[in-house]
Amino acid sequence: MLDVFITSRVRRKIIVVYAKYPDFKTHVRGLAKLIKEDPGNIQRELKRLEKSGFLSIEKKGNAKVYSTNKSFPIFKELQNIVIKSQQAGKGKKSEDL
Repeated sequence: MLDVFITSRVRRKIIVVYAKYPDFKTHVRGLAKLIKEDPGNIQRELKRLEKSGFLSIEKKGNAKVYSTNKSFPIFKELQNIVIKSQQAGKGKKSEDL
């Protein structure tokens, strides 16, 4: 269901992970392994989501660790949409992870 509103498959997967698990923190390669996508595509989408304010960055050495910005203005609404869309998709094949 989210694919109607969020057309980028990679961005959709990233939003689902960070909305469902708001305390989740990882770097690009860790997220790439988790959602089985190319790190280059993930990095591009992470930059977009960080620029929008949905994600926060913390530098640890040479790595950037991404986490959910829980004070993002529509975080709770987005989280509810993700949860509801996954509940609606049960029983159907979905790309939500």
